[in-house]
Amino acid sequence: MRRLKVFGSLVKDSLDVITHGSKKYHIWMAFLTFVMLVGMYCYSVQLEHGLSVTGMTDRVSWGLYISNFTFLVGVAAAAVMLVMPTYVLKDIDFKQAVLIGEGIAVAALIMCLAFVIADMGGPSVLWHMIPGIGVFNFPNSMLTWDVLVLNGYLFLNISIPFYILFRHYQGKESNSKVYIPGALLSVFWAVGIHLVTAFLYQGLQARPFWNNALLGPRFLASAFAAGPALIILVLAIIRTFTAFKIRNETLKKIAMVVTVAAQINLIMLISELFKEFYAPTHHSESAYYLFFGLDGKTALLPWIWTSISLNVLATVTLTFHKLRNNSKVLYFACFILFVAIWIEKGFGLIVPGFIPGPYGKIVEYTPTGIEIGVTLGIWALGAFVFTMLAKTAIKIETGALRYHKNES
Repeated sequence: MRRLKVFGSLVKDSLDVITHGSKKYHIWMAFLTFVMLVGMYCYSVQLEHGLSVTGMTDRVSWGLYISNFTFLVGVAAAAVMLVMPTYVLKDIDFKQAVLIGEGIAVAALIMCLAFVIADMGGPSVLWHMIPGIGVFNFPNSMLTWDVLVLNGYLFLNISIPFYILFRHYQGKESNSKVYIPGALLSVFWAVGIHLVTAFLYQGLQARPFWNNALLGPRFLASAFAAGPALIILVLAIIRTFTAFKIRNETLKKIAMVVTVAAQINLIMLISELFKEFYAPTHHSESAYYLFFGLDGKTALLPWIWTSISLNVLATVTLTFHKLRNNSKVLYFACFILFVAIWIEKGFGLIVPGFIPGPYGKIVEYTPTGIEIGVTLGIWALGAFVFTMLAKTAIKIETGALRYHKNES
C-alpha cells in the first residue's frame, strides 16, 4: 500500500512539474503541440485516402517513414554507450548523462513504433502482428524479431530509469543488484535491435544494394556516432537552461565515443564505395543511381553528396583534440554529423534499394507534403515525450522533487 501511495504521489508531482515552468518552456511545449496537431491532421488525410497521398508507389514501397524508423532505431541503441560505462564500469562522468540518454532512447523507440504504424497505413492493421490473433510467423519472419526486440528494449529503458528515479524520489539509494542485470541485458539488447533491423534489409536477396555483409556493422557504427552526438547536443541545452549542470569531462568522454564511431563509419563507407565501383557489376546500379544518377534520374544526388561532405567535415573536425575540446566547435560538429547520418541512413539507404526495380525500371521517389507533415508530427511527439521525462528526472536528480516534502 505504501508503494502505491508513493507511486501516486510521484505521478501527481510529475504532472505538477511538467505543467509548470518558465515562459520559454511553455513556448517550446506549445510549439511541439502545434506541430503534433499538424501531423495529426496530415495523418487523418492519410487515413481517409490511404497511402496514395504519399510519394510511395508499388515500385518504391518504403520512403520517409521507414527511413526515419531505421535512423531512430540507431539513436535508441546508442544509449548503450552510456549504460555500459555507468552501470558496469562505475564511471562517474557518464553517470551524469545516463538517465538523459535513456530518456532519448525511450522517445526514439516511441517514434520508431509511430513511424511503423504510419507506414502500415494505420493502427487498424496492427492486429496482424498480435500472436494468436494475427499471423505472427515467429521465428521465421525478421519483422516479428524486430517487433520483439523493439518492445523489449523499450521496456528495459523505461523500467531501469523508473526504478532508479523512484528510489531517489523517496530519498533512497537504488539497489545495484536490482538494476544491474537489466542494464547488462540492455547492452546486448541494444546491439540486437540494430542488427535485427539491418537483417531486415540484408536478407532481401533481390535487393543487392542492401544484400551485403557490412550492413549490420555499419548500422552499429553510424548509430554509435549519431546517437551520442544527439545526446551531447541535448546535454548542452539542458545545462544551459536548467539547474542540472553537466561537467565538461562528461561531454569530452561522450565526444570521444562519437569521434571513434564516426571514424569507423567513414572507413566502412570507403570500403563500400570500393566494393561498388572498383569492379562494378549490374548489382552496382543502385549505388550508381545514388552517387551519380542513372538515365538522367538524379533526385538523390544533392542529398547523398551533402551527407558525405558533412560526414567528412564532422569526422575530421572531431579527430583534432583542440577542436573537439572547444564546446562551440563540438556542438557544430555533432549537429552536422547527426544530419549527415540521418540523410545517409534515410534517403541514402532505403530509397536506392528499390531503384532500379527488378526489371530495370527507374521510378524516383519524392515525399509529399502529407508525409512530411506526419514525419514532423512524430518527431514533435518524440521531443514532447522526452521533454516531459527529462524535466521530471532532472527535478528528482537535483533533489528538488522528493516524497517526504509531500507527506501529510
